[in-house]
Amino acid sequence: MAEESVSVQESAPARLVAGVRPLLRKAIDLVLPPACIGCSAPVAETGALCSMCWSALRLIERPFCARLAIPFAYDIGEGALSAEAIADPPPFGRLRAVALYDGLSGRIVQGLKYHDRTEIAKGVGAMMARVAAEFAGEVDMVVPVPLHRRRLWQRRFNQSALLAAVVAARLGVPCEPEKLLRIRPTRRQVGLKAPARAANVAGAFAPAPGARSAIAGRRVLLVDDVYTTGATAKAATRALLRAGAASVDVVVFARVVDGME
Repeated sequence: MAEESVSVQESAPARLVAGVRPLLRKAIDLVLPPACIGCSAPVAETGALCSMCWSALRLIERPFCARLAIPFAYDIGEGALSAEAIADPPPFGRLRAVALYDGLSGRIVQGLKYHDRTEIAKGVGAMMARVAAEFAGEVDMVVPVPLHRRRLWQRRFNQSALLAAVVAARLGVPCEPEKLLRIRPTRRQVGLKAPARAANVAGAFAPAPGARSAIAGRRVLLVDDVYTTGATAKAATRALLRAGAASVDVVVFARVVDGME
């Protein structure tokens, strides 16, 4: 519990840095023209895609699995579920994703996550809000998947929190980045197979001290950047449900689909 308290307290410097970054970005934009978030070609607006990258982005559009957003080759009816959703139902209600994870969407995520291109959150968050629009009226709060305090200190910002702020503003509901904590450090999920990913994040999330009353009975939209095996989203969902959330839905920018790389 002590570690959880420290996590909340130490998020304040990160919020300060996150608040300064937009000002720095505006100053940079006065000198350098806005660049495409996919290929760095000049564009008219910060956080936008050029026409070529927009055409190349592999959007996930209906028909798809009602729970896991896995695309179907043809329409098999309203509310149809994929074999994966039937065989291993997730703890969350519905997942929605903007695009398939591939070279282009991967570069966009990595630019935000590892290369300090925080302006990417504006455009990506807007796209995520559009696919989450069907949840409008069914969401009470938006919660980002949290980073452990050590990772947050190293990276200086949580990319999921930046995306969640945009999604929440567009949906007109509160963004609550401090209600859920990552209470222990975890290995990076990259390179781990599904069982190892699940073990890596098992028990890694918990409500912040005093947050249970704010979560209890609420319908939560959980925000992350990428959905691979779902281990992180499932672990975070379970923590929210244990805290009394009435329901949890998930929205991400990109999701991995086997055989569709």
